[in-house]
Amino acid sequence: MTREIQIGKLKLGGGNPVLVQSMTNTDTRDVPATLAQIRALAEAGCDLVRVSVYDEECTRAVRALVDGSPVPLVADIHFDYKLALAAMENGIAKLRINPGNIGGAVRVRMVADCARAHHVPIRIGVNSGSVEKELLAKYGGPVPEALVESALGHARLLEQAGYEEIVLSMKSSDVRLTVESYRLAHARCDYPLHVGVTEAGLPGQGTVKSAIGIGSLLLDGIGDTIRVSLSGDPLPETKAGWDILRALNLRTRGVQLIACPTCGRTGIPVAAIAERVERELGDITVPMKVAVMGCVVNGIGEGKEADVGIAGGGNGAGVLFVKGQEPEKVQGDLAEILIRKVRSLVGQTGKRE
Repeated sequence: MTREIQIGKLKLGGGNPVLVQSMTNTDTRDVPATLAQIRALAEAGCDLVRVSVYDEECTRAVRALVDGSPVPLVADIHFDYKLALAAMENGIAKLRINPGNIGGAVRVRMVADCARAHHVPIRIGVNSGSVEKELLAKYGGPVPEALVESALGHARLLEQAGYEEIVLSMKSSDVRLTVESYRLAHARCDYPLHVGVTEAGLPGQGTVKSAIGIGSLLLDGIGDTIRVSLSGDPLPETKAGWDILRALNLRTRGVQLIACPTCGRTGIPVAAIAERVERELGDITVPMKVAVMGCVVNGIGEGKEADVGIAGGGNGAGVLFVKGQEPEKVQGDLAEILIRKVRSLVGQTGKRE
């Protein structure tokens, strides 16, 4: 088990629930636009949001972003220790910076001392494209041993400065390299691990790569926080992260849809109903499994793990089933019937009735 660290009000590692995070792609200096994106990500279920801090104006924006954010914020900083110090002074909850790239032991100690004073953990992020030349020469390329040695080398600089509130990541766009690197790091240290496949690509192929890489590690019990890295709007990253966690029963926020792949017996438009149900129930945060099954022959039995579901019978007819109750014959707009039933099971407080 990894050690536990505190990020604002959140606990990371130590057997706590895996946290989902994403990153804004607005101009950080544009506070209204960046806050709007942060709030949208939080609404979608993001536990942590990272923002790029690349100049002094960004560090000044951090204060307003922190004050207006519903979730802890992480400052993403490259090379400039002064930006790290300013971000921490302005209330950032977590730092992403590599100590070996900020200019020597004195600066590393300055960052470590400031992080200690403000209770700010530091993530060390190594990518396959950022491994030091001497390590590439030593190992013959960006292999798992090189990525892990690079990350632990950065960590030692903080350890020598008396600071150990550290999170590690060793990412690659290559799924196998990513998985093998994290497995090696897990075997060699107890620092919490931030898991993800970097530069995975667009939603679709990038989601698949992320699900394979992140999912493989989580099944091994490796990973304390995850970020699905997709090009474009960051909101799909959060959905994909939650889909991975729900599929592994690691976290259960919101609706998990169960839908059959359909066959010749299918009596209803399963895909259309499922898409509408998922879309219109997207605001629900109560954990619930909802099934859309194509026929009554196998549907009720195959959907028995669901809390509530519909099975098609043809000609606008179907069967509505709720766990623990006798199935009920229904007729009409089956999607609407299922949506209304789900909402009737969710109380005003957000708890199942």
